[in-house]
Amino acid sequence: MSDQLAWGILGTGWIATLQTSDLLEHGFKIAAVGSRTQESADKFAAEYGIPTAHGSYEDLVADPNVDAIYVATPHPFHEEHALLALNAGKHVLVEKAFTMNAAQAENVVSRAAELNLVVLEAMWTRYLPHMVRIRELVKSGALGTIRSVMADHNQNISMDPLHRLNNPLLGGGALLDLGIYPVSFTYDILGAPTSIVAVATKTVTNVDRQTSMIFSYGDEAQAVIQTTLDLRGPTRAVIVGSEGRIEIDETWYAPTTYTRFDGDGTIVEEFDGSVTGRGMQFQAAELERLVTAGEIANDILSPSESVEIMRTLDEVRRQIGLTYPMLDES
Repeated sequence: MSDQLAWGILGTGWIATLQTSDLLEHGFKIAAVGSRTQESADKFAAEYGIPTAHGSYEDLVADPNVDAIYVATPHPFHEEHALLALNAGKHVLVEKAFTMNAAQAENVVSRAAELNLVVLEAMWTRYLPHMVRIRELVKSGALGTIRSVMADHNQNISMDPLHRLNNPLLGGGALLDLGIYPVSFTYDILGAPTSIVAVATKTVTNVDRQTSMIFSYGDEAQAVIQTTLDLRGPTRAVIVGSEGRIEIDETWYAPTTYTRFDGDGTIVEEFDGSVTGRGMQFQAAELERLVTAGEIANDILSPSESVEIMRTLDEVRRQIGLTYPMLDES
């Protein structure tokens, strides 16, 4: 890929290893990594052959050899770390969920606009080949009027109270970590809902273990969304229109296959969206494209849409009584 931008990796956890692997496999330039400790940064840099290791996030964003920052820390820290990078003049790719709530998202997006910098939510699914093709089909009217979207993201991760996903101090719960995928997918196909109904069950640590949502779009369409952190589900998605449907195979939010049917149930297309690596390179390529083009927003996942998605998640959290100690939402 382009060597125009030099990337800095902010954070050295599991998601950082996935993004870094895809960047390196596809020819992107990684100039530096930053961690809270020098030891962790050195270990990560040695493993991936990154030339510079910084023992603080401040030093990473101040590195003159870095053009863009990938924020890979847990989402309670996304606002802080995105602003840290933006204020240092760096373009930013922020892991999802974009922030903890819409207010934080607006702070990040408005600051990026003030500085004429790119801030992009790392919803990698939006940029995968099968989703690019599906958007083309929906836009072309091949499915007719979209009437229904169904998607789940159910994973059997852990019920250990000490696990990150069960820790309210780290933004735990199914919704922000897993549910963000089908919520964003629904936005991709249908846009913002006109009304929302949500229910949930909680863990012993009072984060959501399981959340179900129905998004309504007036009399036109509905979406049924389900997410769980302690049960493995089908992880499939379906888009149903008046002239046909698309069934996206497991795992729908990763590179995968889909089958398109016409209104009579006859198969009219089978699509294989396999890629090399995990598929996280496409979102980085899009950030580089925006920078090269002198743009700060796209129509695949604009900063304003990321804010709207967070606003929807805020409403779901309100309905299910999911609160976090770091947020003042009284």
